[in-house]
Amino acid sequence: MAKRVSIPHTYVIVFSFIIAAALLTWILPGGEFERETIDVNGTLREVIIEGSFHAADKTPQTWQIFSALFDGFAGKADIIIFILIIGGAFWIMNDSKAIDVGIQSSLIRVRKLERFRLFRWLGVDNMIITLIMFIFSVFGATFGMSEETIAFIIIFVPLAISMGYDSIVGISMCFVGAGLGFAGALLNPFTIGIAQGLSSLPLFSGIEYRLFVWLVINTVGIAWVLRYAARIRRDPESSPVYETDSHWRGKESVDLDQLEYNTPLSAWITFIILLGGMTVFAILEPSSTLHIGNSEYTFWFLPIITGLFGISSFLLLRRSVYFFILNLLLFTIIYLIVGVMGYGWFVKEIATLFFVMGIFAGIAMNRSANQITKLFIEGMRDILSAAVVVGLAGGILVILEDGKVIDSLLYQAAQSMQEFGKLASVSMMYMIQTLINIVIPSGSAKAALTMPIMSQFSDLIGVSRQATVMAFQLGDGFTNMITPTSPVLIGVLGVAKIPYEKWLRWVLPFMAILIFVGWLLLIPTVTMNLNGF
Repeated sequence: MAKRVSIPHTYVIVFSFIIAAALLTWILPGGEFERETIDVNGTLREVIIEGSFHAADKTPQTWQIFSALFDGFAGKADIIIFILIIGGAFWIMNDSKAIDVGIQSSLIRVRKLERFRLFRWLGVDNMIITLIMFIFSVFGATFGMSEETIAFIIIFVPLAISMGYDSIVGISMCFVGAGLGFAGALLNPFTIGIAQGLSSLPLFSGIEYRLFVWLVINTVGIAWVLRYAARIRRDPESSPVYETDSHWRGKESVDLDQLEYNTPLSAWITFIILLGGMTVFAILEPSSTLHIGNSEYTFWFLPIITGLFGISSFLLLRRSVYFFILNLLLFTIIYLIVGVMGYGWFVKEIATLFFVMGIFAGIAMNRSANQITKLFIEGMRDILSAAVVVGLAGGILVILEDGKVIDSLLYQAAQSMQEFGKLASVSMMYMIQTLINIVIPSGSAKAALTMPIMSQFSDLIGVSRQATVMAFQLGDGFTNMITPTSPVLIGVLGVAKIPYEKWLRWVLPFMAILIFVGWLLLIPTVTMNLNGF
C-alpha cells in the first residue's frame, strides 16, 4: 500500500519561501533607485527618481533567515496585535452565544422565503452568498477594505458552516468579495488614487470602463464561488478543508428553545454607558465628512447613528440581551465604516473599536472583570497561530529588502519590455505587476515603487497612462488572495483555521481564471477609444 504523502505545515511552507528569498539574494545582482518624497493627492509618498537606478553592493542573506521571524514580527506588529485583539474580543462575544442566536434565527427566517417559487428557483443560499460578496466588493472597490476583513471571518465562517458549506465559502463571502472589489477598484484611494496621482492623471478618471471591469470581475468571481458552494452542499466531504473544519463543526450548536431570553440589569447599564458616550461624541462631532473616491459627503452621521442605536437597543433589550449584543456588533461595523471613510482609521483604531465591543458585550452578559479577562486571553490563545504565521510571512519581504534585490528585479523587468509592441507591453506590465505583488502585497507601496517608471515608459511606446494604471490595478488585486507575503491573507486563513497549502489548492485555478479575465479586460485599453483613456 502506498504511503500517504505528508503535507507540510503552513509554518514550514512560509519558512521555505524565506529560504527561497535568501537564495535570490545570492543569485541576483544588487541595485538601488534613488528616491524622493512628493505630495500625491495630499499625502506624502516616497517615489523612484526616473533614470536613477545604479548598481549596489548586494548583501547575501545567510543567518538572517532565522532572524526573519523577529524582523517580520517587528514589521507587521500592527497586524499581529490587531489579530490578537480581534480574537480576544470576539471570544468574549462568542461566549454570550449571541452570534449563534443571530445566525440560526436569520437562517430560519430567510429559508422561509423558499416557499416562494422565484426564491426557490434562485436559491435562498445563493442569494445570501451573492449579496454578502457584493457588499464587501463595494467596500473593496470604494475605500480599499482589506485588513478589516479579518474581523469578519469569525462571523461568516460559522455562518457558512451552519448553511451546510465549508470555511472556504465563509471566507469567500467577505475576504474574496473584498478582494474582487479591490482588483476592480472604482474609487480606491490606496491604489487608483495613488497610481493616477503619480501618473499625473485626473483622480479617478476613466471610471466608466472601470465600472464595467468591476462588474465583469464580480460576475466571474461570484459565479465561481457559487459553483463551488453548490458542489460542497451536494458532497460536504469533497471539501479540501472538510477535516480541518471539524474545529467549527465541533462547536455545540445553540438550541434556541432552551435559551432563557432575559435581560439582566448589567445589559441596561451597558446600554446607558454606551449611549452616553456616543452622545458625547455626537455633540463633539455633530457633522462628519465621508470620503468616497474623489467625492466628499458631509452630514450628521454620528448624531443619526447615536439616535438609531438608542432606539433599536431599547427595543431589543426588552426582548433579550442576545439581540442587544447583536445590535452592538452591527453598530460596531457601522462605526468602522464611518471611521475608515470619514476619519482615516486603520488597524489601531479598528482594533480599539472591537476591543471596546468585546468588553461591553461581556459586561452586558453580567460577566465579572476576571471572567472577561480570562475569556480575552483564551481568545488570543486560540488565534495565536494566525499571528505567528503573519510575522513569519513578513520575514520574506525583509530578506529581499535587506538583500537589496527588489529594485534590481523591478529595473530588469522594465528593461525587458523595450522591444515589445503596445499590447505586448501592456501585457508585460500586467504580468510584472502581478509577479511583484507576490513579493510586495501593499498596493500603495507598489504604486509608489512602480508607477513612476511604468507611466514614463508608457509614453515612450505610445500607450495611454490610463492603460498602465489599469495594468497596475489588476496586477495588484488578484494575487492578494494567494501570496504568502500578504499579512491579510495569512491572518484570514489563520483565523479560519485553513492551512495555506489547502487554500492554495483551491485558489490556484480560481487565480488562473481571474488573471486571464484581467488580461482580456486590458485589451480594449490599447485597441479602443475609451472615455478617460
